[in-house]
Parts: sequence; structure tokens; C-alpha cells
Amino acid sequence: MQNSLLLSSALGLMTGLSLIVAIGSQNAYLLRLGVTASRSVMLPVVTVCALSDAVLIIAGVAGVGALVQSLPVVMTVIRAVGAAFLIGYGVLAAKRALKPTAMAVDAGTATGAGDTDAETDAGRGRRSLISVLLTVLAFTWLNPHVYIDTVVLLGSLAQHQTHPWWWAAGAILSSFVWFYALGFGARMLRPLFAKPRAWQILDICIAVIMFALGLRLLLGF
Repeated sequence: MQNSLLLSSALGLMTGLSLIVAIGSQNAYLLRLGVTASRSVMLPVVTVCALSDAVLIIAGVAGVGALVQSLPVVMTVIRAVGAAFLIGYGVLAAKRALKPTAMAVDAGTATGAGDTDAETDAGRGRRSLISVLLTVLAFTWLNPHVYIDTVVLLGSLAQHQTHPWWWAAGAILSSFVWFYALGFGARMLRPLFAKPRAWQILDICIAVIMFALGLRLLLGF
């Protein structure tokens, strides 16, 4: 019995990784953020990403996938808003590529020499974290493909498992493993991004990904 439960979890883990380890808007954003941001910023960011996936996977296993499929109007609205967001972020990435700069570690983690400077940096850091969290939430919840992969696809696959909730636990674990590995592993690329040219190449790639995914949403496939 125990081996069967562990096998279900392992299958869920592998299935989840096969879907999430791909070049997408969220992963591209986290890669760029992981290179520059401090650990204190990345921890809540990757946790929010993983927890969002967990909520969506649980919803899918609970049967919400059928409800999502029965509401095409809702998905159409999400598709339109998501496309506008992705294309808008692609424009920002393209602008950064035109004027590349060397790596700058996230402000808000350093403190100044005086109390006033420290308070200013702390306030700036809080605003920066809120902005980043809102952005990553948009990448997650305004992307119809996230619903298709988690709520619909993973939810449907779980229904055909002998132990669906153990299988779902494995899929949820894959999200935590991937997001934490990507968010904190990107820091190892910092020496590479000490040069403006590396940032330019990355931002060009991000712009292409965002434009491609945004147009894909607009075209409805």
C-alpha cells in the first residue's frame, strides 16, 4: 500500500515537472528576477508561484476543471487581458534591450549609513517587493495556459489515478522544486550578467517569448 502511494506521488512529480519545466512567460520573468533580486525578495516570490500552482492543481483534482471548460466567456476575458499584459511586458523588455546596463542587485536590501537612508531603502524595498509580487501573480493568474496545464490537464489526469490526491501531492511538489530551483539557482548566473551584452541578449529573448505568447493568446491557440 505504501509503495503504491509513493509511486502515485512520484508519477505526479514527474508529470508536473514535464509541464512546468518549459520556456514560458513566468519562467522567463523569474529567471531575470532571480539574477538580480535578493534572497529576501525571491523567497516570497517563488513561494507565491508554488502556492498558486498548488491551489490550481487542488482545484483541478476537486473537479473545477469541468467548470472552467464550461465557461468559455471567462477564459476569453482572461485570454484578452493576459495577452495585453504579456505584450506590454514584452515592450518593456524590448526597451531594456535597446539600452542594456550591467547587473544591479535589487535595491531595498542594502541599508544606508544613516537612519533616514535606511528607512528610505526599507520603504523602497517594500514597494519593490509588492510590485514584484503583483507582477508574478499576473503572470500566473492571467495566463490561460496555466489553467489548462493545472486545473484542466493535471486535474483530469489525477482523476484516472488509483490515488489521485497522492498523485496531486507529487505534482504540487514539482512546482515547489522547480520554482525554488529556478529562483535561487539563477543567482549562479550573476558573473555572466556583469556585462550589459548578456542583459541585452536575455531581454531580447524575453521580449520574443512575451510577444509570441501574447499573440498566441490573441489568436486563441
